Amino acid sequence: MNQNSNKINPNSLQNKTIYPKEQVLAASKEYFNGDELARDSWVKKYCLKEKIGEDEQLYELTPDDMHWRLAKELARIESKYPNALTEEEIYETIKHFKRIVPQGSPMSGIGNNYQVVSLGNCFVIGNNADSYGGIMRIDEEQAQLMKRRGGVGHDLSKIRPELTPVKNSAITSTGIIPFMERYSNSTKETAQSGRRGALMLSLSIKHPDSEAFIDAKMTDGKITGANVSVKIHDDFMESIINKKNYVQQYPIDSNKPILKKTVDANKIWNKIVHNAWKSAEPGILFWDKIISESISSCYGKMWTESSTNPCGELPLPPYDSCRLLAMNLFGYVVNPFTKEAYFDWDLFKSDVEKGERYMDDIVDLELEKIDRILEKIESDPEDEEIKWVEIKLWNKIREKAVQGRRTGLGITGEGDMLAAMNLTYGTDTATDFAVEVHKQLKLSAYRSSVIMAKERGAFPIYDAEREINNPFITRILDEDPQLYAEMVTYGRRNIALLTIAPTGTASIMTQTTSGIEPVFLPIYKRRRKINPQEKNVKIDFVDDEGVAWQEYIVFHHKFELWLTINGYDIEVVKTMSTEQVNEIVKKSPYYKATSNDIDWVKKVEMQGRIQKHIDHSISVTVNLPEDVTEDIVSKVYETGWRSGCKGITVYRDGSRSGVLVSNKEKELDEK
Repeated sequence: MNQNSNKINPNSLQNKTIYPKEQVLAASKEYFNGDELARDSWVKKYCLKEKIGEDEQLYELTPDDMHWRLAKELARIESKYPNALTEEEIYETIKHFKRIVPQGSPMSGIGNNYQVVSLGNCFVIGNNADSYGGIMRIDEEQAQLMKRRGGVGHDLSKIRPELTPVKNSAITSTGIIPFMERYSNSTKETAQSGRRGALMLSLSIKHPDSEAFIDAKMTDGKITGANVSVKIHDDFMESIINKKNYVQQYPIDSNKPILKKTVDANKIWNKIVHNAWKSAEPGILFWDKIISESISSCYGKMWTESSTNPCGELPLPPYDSCRLLAMNLFGYVVNPFTKEAYFDWDLFKSDVEKGERYMDDIVDLELEKIDRILEKIESDPEDEEIKWVEIKLWNKIREKAVQGRRTGLGITGEGDMLAAMNLTYGTDTATDFAVEVHKQLKLSAYRSSVIMAKERGAFPIYDAEREINNPFITRILDEDPQLYAEMVTYGRRNIALLTIAPTGTASIMTQTTSGIEPVFLPIYKRRRKINPQEKNVKIDFVDDEGVAWQEYIVFHHKFELWLTINGYDIEVVKTMSTEQVNEIVKKSPYYKATSNDIDWVKKVEMQGRIQKHIDHSISVTVNLPEDVTEDIVSKVYETGWRSGCKGITVYRDGSRSGVLVSNKEKELDEK
C-alpha cells in the first residue's frame, strides 16, 4: 500500500472536490499496490459518491480520504464524552486497513449524507402473528430494511404447518414454503447500492414442516434469494444419537399444541446431511446453545433471540440490529514470517479497547441515521397509512438500539496472523495461540465497555442480577475477577459486544484471509460478481442462477510477502509451472494450512474453543474435499454440537458456485 497519507484531513475542507472516475481508479490502484480487485471493491462500495441523473460524482480519491471521513465523524461523537479521542488519534488506528477496520455499512455510511441509509449490517425482525397480516408485515419490513442497506433474518416457526385448518376460504394452510418463496423474491427485488439484499430464513426442527423446509432449495431456481438454516435442539440431537423417534408440534413452544407429529429423527437428519453435502445448505444453528449462552436473553422474552443475520454470526431478538468492525490480526504481528516474529499484545489490547469505543460511537451515529430516515419518511408525499409501517419499524429498531447498544466487534486475518507467526493453521499449537488471542480480545473489549459505562453510562436495561448465572459472564468472573467486580459496580455500556463475521470485501481491502478462516489457496482464481448495471465488462463465468462473474488469477497477498521476505522474485515465481510453485509452497507456513487441507475435526474443535470467548456467534465454513462421504458431513455436525459451536456450515468442494476456485482446474495448470 502507498504509505504517503494526506497531511491535511480533506474532509475538513469546506468544498468537496469532484474527482474524475479515471483518476480515482488510477490513484486507488496505486494505493492498493496494483490490486485491481481491492480497488474495484473500494470504488464500487465505499468511495463517497453521489448519483446525479445518469452521472456519478466521486468525492474521494483513495481510501485515505475515506479514513479521514470516518475519523472525523467518530471524533465528533467522542467529543460528547469524557476522555475523547481526537480525529488524528482515530485516523492513526484505522488508516491503510492495517489495524482497526469498520465493515460494510459503517464504512460506506459514516459521514455520507448523499444516501439515506442505516449503518446497521444486520437486523432480525419478527412478530408472533400466524396470519396473512403478520406474514405480509414481515415481507414489507424486510424490504424496507434492505433498501437502507441492511441484511435481514427472520424465523418461520410461528407459521402454521401445511394442511392445518384456517378460518378463511382456503380452508387449510399452505404451510411455510410459499412464504419462503415470497420472502426470497422480495430480497431479489430490493436493491442496495446496486446489489441485492441478503436474507436468512430459519425454522425450528420441532416444526412439522421442517422436512419441506430442508428440501425447499433443492429445486433449481427456487428460493435463490435467501440463506436457510435449521434450528437444531439438544433433544433432537439426542434422538439421533440414541436412534429414537422425535415429536414435532405446533405451536413449537406450546404446552398444549394443536398438532403433534412423531417422526424418524434419523431420516430427517440424513436429509439435512444429504442436502448440505449436495448444495452446502441448509446451515445448522444449535439453538439451545445459542439461547443458553446468550446475554441478551437474560433480559426476558423481548430480548430473546429469534433468528440470525444472513451469515449466522449474529443471533438477535426481533427488531434488534448490529454494526460490524474488525481487528486486523495480521497487523499485530511484528517481523512477520521470520524467526523474530512476535505478537504485539500491548498494542492489540489497547486497540481493542479503542475499537469497542468506536463501536459504541457508531451506535450514536446509527441513531442519527435512523432519525434522518424517519425525517425522510415523514416528508414523503404519501398517505400516512402507507408510511405507518415503515415509521413504526424504524422506531422499534431505534428503541432496541438505545436500550441495548449492541456492538459487533470482531476480527479478520486470523489465517495470515497464524502463518506470520510461523504457526500452521489447524495444529494444536496454532489453535492454542488463536484461543488466547480471542480471550484477550474478549477481556479487553469488556474492559472498554465497563470503562465507558463509568464515563457514558451503562446500557439502560443493565441488571447484574439478571446476568449472574449466564455462562459467558461467569467465564469472565473466573478469568478476570477484578473486571467482573467493576462490571457489577458500574455496569457495561453494551449488552453484547463480539462476533466473527465473514469479512468479505473488508478482507479484500486488508489483503488478508477472511475472518477466522484459513487461506483458501496461496494461488487461486477469484470471481467478482458483476452487477447488471455495469456496462462493457468482460464476463468470464455465468453461474446456475444466471449471475455473471469476472475472474482473476492471483497470488494470496501475504504469500507474496512471505516470498519476498524469503528472497524469491515474485515475477519469476509467477512464470513457474504449478509443480515448481507447489515445491515453494511446501517451504511456507501456508503448506497443509489451506481450507481443504485442514483436518475438519481440528477446525470444528477450534471453532468451539474460540466460541467460548465470543458472546454472539462465529461465521465459519468447514471445507471438505469433493469426494467426502455424507457420513463425514454428519460427523462434522455432531462434532460441532459436542464442541460447543453455535452453528456449522459445510462446503464440499464443487457443490455450488463460488467466488474462489481451486487451482486444480485445467486453465490454471500452466499458471
